[in-house]
Amino acid sequence: MAERLTAVKGMNDILPAGVPRKEKLPDSALWRWFERTVDTVLTRHGYQYLLTPVVEPTALFVRGIGEATDIVEKEMYSWTDSMNGDALTLRPEITAGIVRAMVEHNALYNGPLRVWSLGPVFRHERPQKGRYRQFFQLDVEALGCAGPDVDAELILMVRSLWQALGLVIGQHVRLELNSLGQPEERAAHRGALVSYFEAHADQLDEDSRRRLQSNPLRILDSKNPALQALVEAAPKLFDHLGAESRAHLDSVRAVLDAAGLPYRINPRLVRGLDYYNLTVFEWVTDHLGSQGTVCGGGRYDGLFEQLGGKPTPAIGFGLGIERLLLLLQELALPVPAAAPDAYAVLGEGVALPRVLVLLDVLRTAGVSVLMHAGGKEGPGSMKSQFRRADACGARFALVFGADEVATDQVALKPLRDAAAVQTLLPMSQPDTWAALLRRP
Repeated sequence: MAERLTAVKGMNDILPAGVPRKEKLPDSALWRWFERTVDTVLTRHGYQYLLTPVVEPTALFVRGIGEATDIVEKEMYSWTDSMNGDALTLRPEITAGIVRAMVEHNALYNGPLRVWSLGPVFRHERPQKGRYRQFFQLDVEALGCAGPDVDAELILMVRSLWQALGLVIGQHVRLELNSLGQPEERAAHRGALVSYFEAHADQLDEDSRRRLQSNPLRILDSKNPALQALVEAAPKLFDHLGAESRAHLDSVRAVLDAAGLPYRINPRLVRGLDYYNLTVFEWVTDHLGSQGTVCGGGRYDGLFEQLGGKPTPAIGFGLGIERLLLLLQELALPVPAAAPDAYAVLGEGVALPRVLVLLDVLRTAGVSVLMHAGGKEGPGSMKSQFRRADACGARFALVFGADEVATDQVALKPLRDAAAVQTLLPMSQPDTWAALLRRP
């Protein structure tokens, strides 16, 4: 027997509901429901869908994300193309690829664009609950939009998504907000940080000492408990913000306040990528242990220039799908079942061609119908078929029994409503059944 192969560590199969699995991962029904919900919410806000390659030039991420970030230094899957020597990387995030596409195709020639994408990203790190080497990301970007009104609109759009998914703000998720100011303000803050941490170098761990000169802002995001008091006392970026940066944040806050969306200003919120400026935000939860961030983003007005484009304001966010769906599972929130509308139950001797033609008419009319494929022996006993109909979650059984078919009828039996009664429908008019079978 050949050796059994398994998926690469940290890269998972998303399987249909009911299929046994080794790890608690979302099933494909939950996944597809999430995708449909996202599509509905983002389309309502005027965002258009696009796709970019999963393989990009390594330089895109070195220039876009930042050479001194953990992602570029330690987490990227990179290699040299054996055909032409190009340095290539499996994308560790989606934003840089979208900006590259906008610049390459001059996509903003006719004005701003609101876009979104969804797909796999790759980071070579230790797999743990909610964190994988291949994971899927929802990426949403408002490109060519400079005002704080767009920042607030984007954050409120995330609130709409939470509401559509059944998440309660304040109970399940909460919003944290900060401003990273402009490059010159961050430079002044960086100098103050370096001086402060150099004066306390003996208290820093090895990782923080390494970051001290390359990316001191990331020390503020350290999860080392021994550093928390030192970090709390560090110089605050907010104290270095100029009048325009403060006014931008105040305008965002004014909209959120008017919309009744609670938030917390978190001066330690710095995000993990170098391209951010002004507004940054995270949606966090207390229901996933240490992996508390479920959505994060901010403004990145300088990224287009870094990637060879014209100066272009932009803001966006990323959302890890597995982690969010894990949250929905942890909270046991109700989600629509991926069950068929009806299950066809066939009696012995019933003419299969006629039944299949009728089911095809129903499916064309938008009704989801499942029929057990029984092989050479047929679909099996009616009792076993009813067990399958109940197990799959169908709302109705369409019973093609010998007695019913002899009178050119089919029995419609409700499976989820004990008080409902079985009715007979004419086989000659399957199109009239659709209104009864489709979900409201």
